[in-house]
Amino acid sequence: MTADVGSTPGRQDEVDLIVRAWSEVLPTLDVEPMHVFSRLHRLAGRIQDLRRDAFSEHGLAVWQFDVLAALRRAGAPYELTPGRLVTETRVSSGTMTNRIDRLAERGLVARRGSSGDRRIVLVRLTEAGTAAVDGAVADLVARERALLETLPDGGAADLAALLRGVLTQYTDTAQETA
Repeated sequence: MTADVGSTPGRQDEVDLIVRAWSEVLPTLDVEPMHVFSRLHRLAGRIQDLRRDAFSEHGLAVWQFDVLAALRRAGAPYELTPGRLVTETRVSSGTMTNRIDRLAERGLVARRGSSGDRRIVLVRLTEAGTAAVDGAVADLVARERALLETLPDGGAADLAALLRGVLTQYTDTAQETA
């Protein structure tokens, strides 16, 4: 049994207590993965709160940031088709239509027809949208950097590499089963 794998000597968190309790009630179960995934689960909730707070200070909901960020990352002229936005943000086309409508009402995006094919609609980031998303992402990065300050030198890069490995394996497995 490896109930203390995830804990720092002399320092425990809520997950250590939960894992220890599971080890006691199910002593034959190897609960080692809980040290990682229970912490990731708890951290994910806190990160969602951090993102929501960072974006709301710039007048954005998380979904609004996601659409604006996809447009900003596209590079000049900061426009994409609604279909590409669906792919980038992983929502349905109906949901995206609603989101574009709401962002356009706020003046954060504008729609226009393509000069090459009038059947194609492009969604473009406005100056107000650019200002909002740039401020929000700068705030987000500052908050995320503060979270990582507790790690030793090189710890953030090591953690990113480890998580990339797990995520890549997960993504590869999900694509194989699709």
